[in-house]
Amino acid sequence: MTLDSILNILSSVVDIAIIWVIFYFILKKLRNNMKLGILFKGLIIILVVKVISDWLGLLTTGLVLDYIIAWGPLAIIVIFQPEIRAALEQLGRSNLLGSYKTLSFNQREELVYEIMEAVEYLKRNRMGSLIVIERNDSLKDYIEKSTKLYAAVSSELIISAFFPNNPLHKGGLIIQGDQIISAGATFPVTQSEKINKRLGARHRAAVGVTEITDAIVLIVSGDTGHVSLAIDGQLSYNLSLDDTKMRLIDELRPKVTYIEDELDEEGSDSNA
Repeated sequence: MTLDSILNILSSVVDIAIIWVIFYFILKKLRNNMKLGILFKGLIIILVVKVISDWLGLLTTGLVLDYIIAWGPLAIIVIFQPEIRAALEQLGRSNLLGSYKTLSFNQREELVYEIMEAVEYLKRNRMGSLIVIERNDSLKDYIEKSTKLYAAVSSELIISAFFPNNPLHKGGLIIQGDQIISAGATFPVTQSEKINKRLGARHRAAVGVTEITDAIVLIVSGDTGHVSLAIDGQLSYNLSLDDTKMRLIDELRPKVTYIEDELDEEGSDSNA
């Protein structure tokens, strides 16, 4: 095998890999966005009708569809400008080398413990709060526009950030690794129609930031004390403290390590 043939094979592999990454990103956005999902279904229907019209020789229908296909991309850009912008923002925020800091098992346990201690107090006293935990997608844009703290995560500091008289209590608190990076952060609110209209700005901001990043967001309602969790644009409302804790532990666990642990457990079981 010559050097040229090896380079051709590598080029083909990279070419296919890039296409698969693009398709994965598109399908992920379609799963999390109802409007883009409807758009995708509409495009499929138009293409199917176009094929059928050409096969049956339907000249008028084919002509109309040709105009739609020719001018459709421009209409899509105009109509779905917010969704397209959000997708490009998410792509720009992605860290190709992974998260800023991978926590050890003990660090994750300590982080969840401190957060849940604060959440329990906030829930009991009905203090509205928004706690955002960064994962692989950078929250740098929101950190830059908020008040920097750079302090170790502690339940006391989280609670104090959301006291009613604190000027930062209306914004979100951002956690990066095992550090509280900033407070008073503001986030874009979701435009999804699936969110209950009775929910306020905190819940909509929580869903909004998880639609364009992979952050984990904890919300405590100031009106009801209910605890909710937003992940991947989906809101789990009114969770118990135990459920919230288990979800946090699961979501913060590195996926590769989790798979390896499962394989180790299966191996131990088979040896036994």
